[in-house]
Amino acid sequence: MSKIKLVAVDLAKRCYQLGAIDVDNKLLFNRKLSPRKFALAVAQLEPTVVAMEACAAAHYWGRRLMRLGHEVRLVPPQHAKAFRRVHKSDAHDTLSIAEAAQRPNLHFVPVKTIAQQDLQLLGRIRERLVAQRTAIINQARGLAREYGVNFPKSRQALLEELPLALGDADNELSPVAREALGELLQQIRQSSESIAQTMQRITALASEDPAYERLCTIPGIGPTIAPALLASVGHAQQFQNARACAAWLGLVPKQCSTGGTTHLGGITKNGNRSLRVMLIHGARTVIRWADKHDHAQSRWIKQLVARVGKNKAVVALANKMTRMSWAVLTQGVDFDMKKAYRPQTAR
Repeated sequence: MSKIKLVAVDLAKRCYQLGAIDVDNKLLFNRKLSPRKFALAVAQLEPTVVAMEACAAAHYWGRRLMRLGHEVRLVPPQHAKAFRRVHKSDAHDTLSIAEAAQRPNLHFVPVKTIAQQDLQLLGRIRERLVAQRTAIINQARGLAREYGVNFPKSRQALLEELPLALGDADNELSPVAREALGELLQQIRQSSESIAQTMQRITALASEDPAYERLCTIPGIGPTIAPALLASVGHAQQFQNARACAAWLGLVPKQCSTGGTTHLGGITKNGNRSLRVMLIHGARTVIRWADKHDHAQSRWIKQLVARVGKNKAVVALANKMTRMSWAVLTQGVDFDMKKAYRPQTAR
C-alpha cells in the first residue's frame, strides 16, 4: 500500500468521513466511520498530516491527534467550501478539505489548548447570560409602559426605580402586573449575579497567563476583552504581522483592485464577530473620554475624529488596538504609549 501523505476528516455528530491521499496524490480510500472506529483508525496511522474543518469537536480531536504525533491542520470552513466541486456530501466534503489543506499560504486555525477552550466556554456562557438579561429588561420596560409606567434608560436606573413603582399604589399597575414585574425583577437580579460569578471565573482563569495583565495595559482592553483575545488568538504566533491579525478579525477595508486601480470599501467583517464587537465597544469608550486627557493617544484620536468622523475613528482605533494587542502578545511586553502613538507630521 502506498504511503499516506495526508488524511482528511469530515467531522459530524454521529459519524466521521475519513479519506487518505498518497504521495502521488491518489485517493486511497474515503469511508465513513463511527467515532470509536475513527479513534482506532487514527491511532494505527503512522504520523502524518491530518486535515479537518474547524468546527465542533475539531480542537478536541486536534489535541488527541497531536499527542499521537500527527501534524494537524484545521481548515476554515469558508476555504473548505470553496474547493467543493460537486454536490454536497460527506465524501465530497472530505475531498474539499484535503484539497484546501494542501494550498500554499492558507491560514490554518491553530488548535486551542484546554485553557483557551475554558476561556471560550465561559465567555460564551457570559454572552448568553447578558443577552437573556437584556431581553428580560426590555420585556419589563415594554410591559410597564402599557400601564403608563416608564423607566430611565440605564439598567441601574431600572433596578432602582422598578421596586419603587411596584410599591407605588397611585400608579395604574394591576395586582397581576405587579406580581409579574416583581418576578421579572428577581430574574434580572439573578442574571446579574450569574454574570458577576462568571466574570470572576473568567478573570481568575485568564490571570494565570502573564499575557492577561499585559493586555490590560492597553487602553480600551479590560477584563472582558483580554480573556476573549487569549481564547481566540492565544499568543498570536500564527500571524505574520499585526495587520494580518487585524485582517483576520475583519477590521481592515475590503479591497477591489483591477487594471491597476484599487478601491477600498468598508471593513470585511471576517473572523470572530463577538471579539470584533468587543474591540469596537472598547474603542468607542476610549474615544468617549479622549477629551478628558492630553496624552499622545488622545491627541491622535482628536485629529482622527476631526479628519474622518467619530464612527470611522472608532473602527480605526479598534484596528489599532488589535495591532497593539498583537505586539504585546508576540513580544511579551507591556503597552508603550510612546511607541504606539508617535508624533504625527504635518500633511
